[in-house]
Parts: sequence; C-alpha cells; structure tokens
Amino acid sequence: MGNYIFLLLVLASFFGLSKLFTKAGTESWKAWIPVYNFYVLAKILEKPWWWCLIMIVPGVNILMYGVYGFNVARAFNKPSNQDLLFASVLPYLFFVKLGFDDTAKFVGLSKFKIEPSKLIKNWIDPIIFAVIAASIIRGYFIEAFTIPTSSLEKSLMVGDFLFVNKFAYGPKIPQTPLSFPFAHHTLPFSESRKSYLEWIKLPYFRLPGFGKVKNNQIVVFNYPDGDTVALKHQNSSYYQIVRDIAESEIAESKDPNVNKNAIYEKVWNYVNTNKAQFGEIVGRPIDKRDHYVKRCVAIAGDKLKIVNGEIFINDVKQTMPKMAQHHYFVKAKSNFISIDYLDNLDIYVTEALRASAGSSDGKQMIFLEPITGANQGYYPLKNVDVKLFKTTFNTSDTTVYCLNMTEATAEKVKNDPNVYHVFKRVDMANSYDSKNFPHNPAYAWNNDNFGPLLLPKAGMTIPLDTHNICLYEKVLNTYDNGIHQISKQGAQVLYDGKPISSYTFKQDYYFMMGDNRHNSADSRSWGLVPYDHIVGSPFFVWFSMKYSENNPVSGKSVLGSLFKNAQEGKFRWGRFLCYVEDGTLHSVKTPFLAVILGIWGFNKWNHRRKLKLEKASAK
Repeated sequence: MGNYIFLLLVLASFFGLSKLFTKAGTESWKAWIPVYNFYVLAKILEKPWWWCLIMIVPGVNILMYGVYGFNVARAFNKPSNQDLLFASVLPYLFFVKLGFDDTAKFVGLSKFKIEPSKLIKNWIDPIIFAVIAASIIRGYFIEAFTIPTSSLEKSLMVGDFLFVNKFAYGPKIPQTPLSFPFAHHTLPFSESRKSYLEWIKLPYFRLPGFGKVKNNQIVVFNYPDGDTVALKHQNSSYYQIVRDIAESEIAESKDPNVNKNAIYEKVWNYVNTNKAQFGEIVGRPIDKRDHYVKRCVAIAGDKLKIVNGEIFINDVKQTMPKMAQHHYFVKAKSNFISIDYLDNLDIYVTEALRASAGSSDGKQMIFLEPITGANQGYYPLKNVDVKLFKTTFNTSDTTVYCLNMTEATAEKVKNDPNVYHVFKRVDMANSYDSKNFPHNPAYAWNNDNFGPLLLPKAGMTIPLDTHNICLYEKVLNTYDNGIHQISKQGAQVLYDGKPISSYTFKQDYYFMMGDNRHNSADSRSWGLVPYDHIVGSPFFVWFSMKYSENNPVSGKSVLGSLFKNAQEGKFRWGRFLCYVEDGTLHSVKTPFLAVILGIWGFNKWNHRRKLKLEKASAK
C-alpha cells in the first residue's frame, strides 16, 4: 500500500509542477517527463543541471525532493518559515498547493544569491549536500565497516576499520529507502528503535558490477538468519535461541517418544511473548539485516564437503587459508600458560573467561572434564565464545590446554620447552551437533565433518524428497521466490499445498565460512547465503586497533601505545593503510604518503606562483 501512496504523491507533484512551469513561463507538458522535469526545474531555479541526476538515486532522491521544494518555495515568493518547512518535508503536496495559489508568483532566486541568512549559507546548505553526497557514496560505491567478530581473525581482525567496495559485485538499490542517514537498522543512541520505515518497499535490483563472487573471496553480505531478531538478543540468532531452549527441554524430558513438534511450538510461543527476557521479535528486510563478512568457500553449482576439517569442492581438496585458525590441544606443564603468555602470542581471551575462571589475575584457567575413556582423542567443544580452554589429565604434573591459533603460532607453542605435545582438534565424523545446519539428526554434521551439500544455482533443478527437503526448506520458503509454505505429508513434499518432487532455483547461493574455523558462526551454522544478500568486498583497511576485551594486556593503553610497537601496544601499525586481497593485506603507506606530500607540494608551489603573478601584475 505504501508504494501506491508514494506513486500517487509523485504523480501529484508532477501535476503541481505543471502548474508551476506555466507560472514560470515554461511549457507545462515538460513536468510529466520523469528526470527531465527536474532538469527543467533546475534551469528555472538557476541551479546545477546535474541535480536532476540525483533524482534517479532511490533513497537519496527523497532528500533531494526536499531540496527542490525548499528552493521552489523561495523562487515563488513563499519564504516564510511555515512554507519552507512544508516545502522541505512534503514537497509533493506543496507543489500542488503552490500551483493553485494565486498569490504565488515566480520571482526567481536572485535576491537569495547574497544569502540573507548566514545559518542557511554557512551551515544548512553545506550539511544537506554533504549528507546527500555521503549517502550516494555509502549506498552505491564505498561504505565504511568495522570487523565486529573474530570469525576471520588473523585475516581480517576485530578492530580493523575498512572500506567495502559495493561495485565488486554490483551495488544494490535500497529496498527500504525511507531511512535515517548513515544508520543501518537501529537509530543512533538507541538499542532497539528502528532507523527505517517500511512504508515504501522497492523490489530487489542490482546494478552491474566489476565481477562475480568467486571461490575463496572474502565477501560482505546481509546475514540471512537475521530476517527475524529478538531485540534484547540482537547478537544471537533468533532461530538458534529457539532451538537451544527446545533441545534443552527435549533432553530434560528423557522420553524417547516425546512430541518434539509440540515442544518447539511451545518454545516459539514462549520466546515470542516473553518480551521481558527477549524483547520484541521483529522482522527485518534484506537490506537492513546485519552485515557479516566471511570467506566464500563454495559458489553456486559447487558440491561442498568438509572431511576432518579439510574442505573439498567438487571432490577436490582446497588449500587452507594461510591465516586460518583452529583449536589445538596443548599438553604442557601445569600452570604454565597465563594471560600474558597468550597476549604476547596474540591469542584472544575474554573478560567472560577470566570471570568464569574465578581469578582476578587471569592466570587461573578454566577446568573442564578430563579427556579420557570414550572422549579419548576428541573433546566435544561446541560453538562457544571464549578462546581459551583447559582440561586436566589424571596426572598431577601436566595439563592439557585447548588454544585457538594459527598453524604458525602452534609451531611456536610446540617449540616451547614447557610444552610436551601439540595436536589439532578435529570433531569426530557422524557426530551430530544440533547447532549445525540443517539442524536435523538425519544429517549428523558438525564443524569438521559436513556435507556433501549441493549449492543451488539459478536455473538448476534439484530433486526433493522428505529426507533432503530440510537442506533447502529455508531457501524455498523464504529466499528464492518470496514467502511460501513448505510441509511434508506422508512421503510427499508440499509447496503451498501442492506436491513437488523437484525445484528449479531462481538465484545463486553461496557457502560462507570464517577462517577462524572452530570459532565462527557461519554457513555451517545457519545455511546458505542468497545472491540478493551479497553486499560487496572489503578492499582497504585504513586503521586497526586492539580491544582490551580480547587483548587484556596490550590492548589497554591508548596514549601509551603511540610509542609502542604492534605487539606491545594497542595499535596494529602494520595494518594501517593496507589494500586487502582475499584476506591478505598489502601496505600502501609509501605511495599514500607520496601522494599526500605531492599534493601538499603542488599546492605550495601553486600558491607561490599565484603570488608572483599578482606581484608582477601590480607592477
């Protein structure tokens, strides 16, 4: 309905413009040709002709409508504050009102060339056009991001401030253009208030880009599982919250014949109605879902399989990213590893970890169950947030730690004289983890043993049955072609109540993973990423700093770090001003500084040249 109302408002503004064009001595028919009408209006107002081009840009054109309205009000001798406010906020209706107002005479903007209001001249005009320009750049070209989680840690790190190239795969037209400038989905200084209105909804459309998503590229995308959010737990998957509570109740019942569907339905109702604990449950449009950044390990049409932590694409083993991290078990002397030791190796720890350890100095590690008996060689650690784990053998002089680190760091630890043995953790095959996609015991998949899974491609037809429908159910009922109802009836799969045995997909799908393999919520957790969720590619890190939550020793002092190296201080100097290529950083500090010095030198030379010319002309 909102789209139709907006269309009526636009048509009304065209009608109003036709009246105003007549008053300004211009043919009225020109007001009915989109874009050209605003080119003509810019000429009438003696403004730059390219203003009309801004009217093509969804979202930003709404702001530009107000700019046109403000100038039209003054040009037709309606400079009162009331008229200027009306014209800026509702220009569509103001044009109509002005068209039928006999007192509105076209006088032009000549008297405003020397702006009587310093506030308008020095502040309002520059701010409005700065917002418009920044909105165009942010929405269609380059957007600034920070890395919020350690999913790609050591490739792209928590505390990296980077720019994302939206033309890498083609910028998307905003689907919810009525939005507060520079806010994503939540208003500034608010934890839950929406920054956008869904009165106008535009269909998905993507402009041409520089290329397509390829294997092993790092990609920024809208989080698919973020289509529904519990506002008091925005950093957690709403669906996983429900699954965790339901699975807990099912386990506590200890009844093999328990009605799981009934428990899930009860939990859904509980989460959706318990606002005190979970907050309001809201749906978000695609372009307002959280931004995630992961490595695309499989593209549309690929067959993905993970075997003992190694990725196979179309049965070919893939090369592990250079900075990939895994959990390593470290058998060492008791009480050997401390927070300082880990910080020195840049192995992340958290305040939550130290609080759980019950020690103020952080040197007391968390004790878990011994790795003995049925668990020998395998420890069932699931998706958790802390980076450090400890367990004890039955001996008193050694301890087994579980550390999250790169292969290179593992070699450093292995060569420490206090360490006896280091080996990589690998989850057992056929060990079902309810946190892993497709969250169905029929598919006993986990982080290290996953698949095979065929990724849908636009135009590809995949056979479906009651067994494999769980792999593609979310795609069919949410992502691919609008909202649909998927259900099972006996041996049949029903699509909106009609039996289907196969499905032809409408768009491409991708499998995203973090390089931090045992500490990443990615496609192994929530499934496939549709093409219409793809945003862009990170291409430049301009600043990087440590947070004390993750680096409790070296990540504290700001001023003190100005004179410390990257290992001892807060700032990662080596990551400043770096071009990003698939997670590898290439420093451009020297050419960047050379360009800055070149610009400074040219301006200095040009200034002196002008002074000489002025002196010469004065003689």
